This record gives sequence, C-alpha cells and structure tokens, in this order.
Amino acid sequence: MKKLFISIALLYLAINSFAQIQRVKNLTTFDEKQLHFGFTIAINTLDFRFQHYRPIGENPDFVPKQWNNIDGNEITYGDTVHADIAEQVPGLTVGIVTSLRLGEYFDLRFLPGLSFGERRLVYNVPIYDINAPSSARQEYYSIKSTYIDLPLLVKYKSSRLNNQRPYLIAGPAFRVDISKTGVEDLVRVKRGGFYLEAGIGWDSYLRFFRLSTELKVSLGVGNILNSGPDDTQRQYYTSAIEKLSSNVFTLSFHFE
Repeated sequence: MKKLFISIALLYLAINSFAQIQRVKNLTTFDEKQLHFGFTIAINTLDFRFQHYRPIGENPDFVPKQWNNIDGNEITYGDTVHADIAEQVPGLTVGIVTSLRLGEYFDLRFLPGLSFGERRLVYNVPIYDINAPSSARQEYYSIKSTYIDLPLLVKYKSSRLNNQRPYLIAGPAFRVDISKTGVEDLVRVKRGGFYLEAGIGWDSYLRFFRLSTELKVSLGVGNILNSGPDDTQRQYYTSAIEKLSSNVFTLSFHFE
C-alpha cells in the first residue's frame, strides 16, 4: 500500500511538472473568434436496445401461422423469440462543423452529417428471409442505415493547457434514416428519431488548425420499431419485439 501511494504521488508530481512547462502556443486567438467552421471524419457503430414480449403470446397482435419451417419448429403463443446484436460493425460518418462562441468556456455546436452503418441481428430461432440470395437458414439479419445527423450540442471546455484543452459535450440530436426499406423486410425501423448525446473530447491546437478527438454516445428516445412485414414473410421476428431503441457510438476527428 505504501508503494502504491508513493507511485501515485510521483505520477502526480510528474504530471504537474509537465503541465508547468511553457511551450510555444499555436492559434492563440482561435478561441476568441465568434464563429468558425470545419469538417468531421468519424467512425461509428450502431446498436439496438431490445425489449421483448416473453413469451411472444403477450403481444396481442401476434397470430401463429404454419410456415413449414425446415427445422419443423413452428412458433406458438408460449414460445420466446429473442433478438440480439451479433457483432458491432464499423461505419463511417462525415460532416460539417459550425461552432458559435457563447463564452470563455462554452460553445454551441451544430454538426450536420451523413452516417453509414449496419446492424446485424441474430435470434434464438432460425432466420429465414425470402429476400436473401438463398432460401436456406441465414446466419444473421442485416439492417443497413444511412442517417442524416442533426445534432445541436453545448461544449464545455476546461482552461487551455499550452496547446491542449479537454472538454465535455452534450445535447439533443435528430436523425433521419434515408435508406431504402420495403414491406417484405423482416424487421423495419422508423425513419426519424430523437437522441440524447454526451461525450468527451480533447482539443489539440496545431500550427494551422485545431484537431479535436471526440468520443460520443447517442441514446435514442422512444420506440423506432415499425410494423412487421407482409404475409409473404415470417412475422414473428418483429412480433417478438415490444420496444426497439437505437444507440450510436461515434469516434470523431474534427478539423477546424
């Protein structure tokens, strides 16, 4: 325990000494500008939060049918059908930065962008999709999305330390999914939805521009589950879900 306290004390002294080193400051008047612009390149991952009917018969709209499943197991009122995300699939986000100075420590940021991503759903029952290239059992069901992102965020910045400045960011966002969907999709999501966003970031003042590295989570508000497919598809993949909410995790690089 004594060695641990000594190590922490030495680390604190090292950080404090490093912080006091005077370096040549870049972009000394950057934060005094009332309005400035930039662009964003980011990596995202899309996720879902599920709330299921357990069993599926708790859904008053569920009607069991004979689908002649290859495995011979038909879904009835007492069965539990459970969906989950198979894996996190990296996506791409590009956008524009518009930042308005509110004060020494606060900015208002509008960050419209375009996000491309994918969610892969797996179930505890076999997946059959008539839209798949093969009518055989599918490993997962893919939902591809193209979002128009419209976040309006407040940025709280710490005091500048030489050419570095950590910050927090939070606020609401609205997303519109413009990807193509059809009535035969096993699981459909609504096009628009509100999100609450929060994240942390680090401003680095370089010689000619400011680079901000930011990690942000966006939690969807409300149920984005749309109606199930038509009678040509097995409808229990949607009927098993009571509520579906969207999550988005984003690692952004802002160039301003």
